[in-house]
Amino acid sequence: WFDNQAEEAANFYVSIFKQSGIGGITRYDDEASKAAGRPKGSVMTVEFELDGQKFVALNGGPQFTFSEAISYQVSCRDQDEVDYYWNKLSEGGEEGPCGWLKDKFGLSWQIIPEALPRLLEDPDREKSQRVMAAMLEMGKIEVEGLERAAAAA
Repeated sequence: WFDNQAEEAANFYVSIFKQSGIGGITRYDDEASKAAGRPKGSVMTVEFELDGQKFVALNGGPQFTFSEAISYQVSCRDQDEVDYYWNKLSEGGEEGPCGWLKDKFGLSWQIIPEALPRLLEDPDREKSQRVMAAMLEMGKIEVEGLERAAAAA
């Protein structure tokens, strides 16, 4: 739910994720524009796909905004992918702790390397606790820092 940035947001996301694209765009007609208080002909919804996952963005007005209650998680193979998604999605937004960020539209994302769950689920409880402590000190997740924490004795 966007105020009036659905098309801009969809284009932004599609520019970041591979194998992505814009689908259909619907516009407010006479009746819908009167009911919603939106300009006739303006974008109502944008269908788009990010890496095989389908989404619909709605320009519904300012009454609802994003919060951390909903976030999208991006699982990254390695540090290069973490860096790429972190840099692209946080541009104009806000960096947060523990791999979380808000993009320039206020949508929350978790940029997580595949190594993180593996290290956190290690059967050695002390090792996994060291990894958790290291992650809690990070903004963008640094795989090398997690691995150093896991190896520390």
